[in-house]
Amino acid sequence: MKSSYSLSNLKPKTNNGLNLILSWMILTVFAACSSSGREGVEEEQFAKYWYQGKAEINVFDLQQSRYGEVRPGKAVMIFVTEDFSRTKQVKMDNPQDRPSDAQKVMKLNMTREFVTGVYPYQTMLSVFTPVYEEVPSPKLTASVTEWCGQSFTQLNYKSGKYNAKLFSYFEEEGDTEVKINGLPEEELFNLIRLNPDLVPMGNRALIPSLIFQRFAHIPLKAEQATISKKSLGSNQSEIEVMYSQLGRKVTISYQDFFPYEILEFTETWTKANGQQEVTKAVRRQMQLMDYWNKNEKVFEPLRKDLGL
Repeated sequence: MKSSYSLSNLKPKTNNGLNLILSWMILTVFAACSSSGREGVEEEQFAKYWYQGKAEINVFDLQQSRYGEVRPGKAVMIFVTEDFSRTKQVKMDNPQDRPSDAQKVMKLNMTREFVTGVYPYQTMLSVFTPVYEEVPSPKLTASVTEWCGQSFTQLNYKSGKYNAKLFSYFEEEGDTEVKINGLPEEELFNLIRLNPDLVPMGNRALIPSLIFQRFAHIPLKAEQATISKKSLGSNQSEIEVMYSQLGRKVTISYQDFFPYEILEFTETWTKANGQQEVTKAVRRQMQLMDYWNKNEKVFEPLRKDLGL
């Protein structure tokens, strides 16, 4: 039986805490029994690693292609599980109060930092993917900030499609809202972490990377892509995504055993004029850490340990 919640995360605040925990356990068991679980997620193995109260912090050396040149920088992937509200599509403050509304998700927070000439770029992506339920990621957000201005994109999955809202300082992009039917490309990172066998193969309608869409200034819509997988040897495999019409190829390399750590990724974009832009990130450091409890100055040396 697959259980969606970890009792170690409970923090009762009243004298009825024990009754609250027992009630939540009963409701959770019934919810787990009535839901279809992802076949590739082994509960005991998964829980031992992902429910120990820490996040996995992965630091990558980044070579980001921008404005026709390759810029050195850093990318950080933070993977962590948390309780997510089905109705509000936000992280729940007190999931034990509304267990029927809670679903366990794998959250990816990914940042990129690099400099273009005199001014810096920062991007951030968030992807929330259900751990146990075979349904699309309910929410994705992406932001790009630099000295010229900001842009922000949010996708919410509702009624079988993604409702996308885009905000930008560019006049032509402006503030828009569209509906899209497709699998988000950036959900693939989370599916790999759950189990690479969950990544769908073959021809698919994909929503290209939200960060790429902002950098390329192309319409946000689903594109036809082909997904394939191959072994690299040495217990490593690679997922490849090819968009023939966009001229975009994405490869993600990972360890071919639990917890399926991501080792590097490459984005290649061949423009209509034949010019090719290649972005690559190679992992250098990984640590498990409850970083939210380490926000005092005394912990700043930990950034050096991470290579930041």
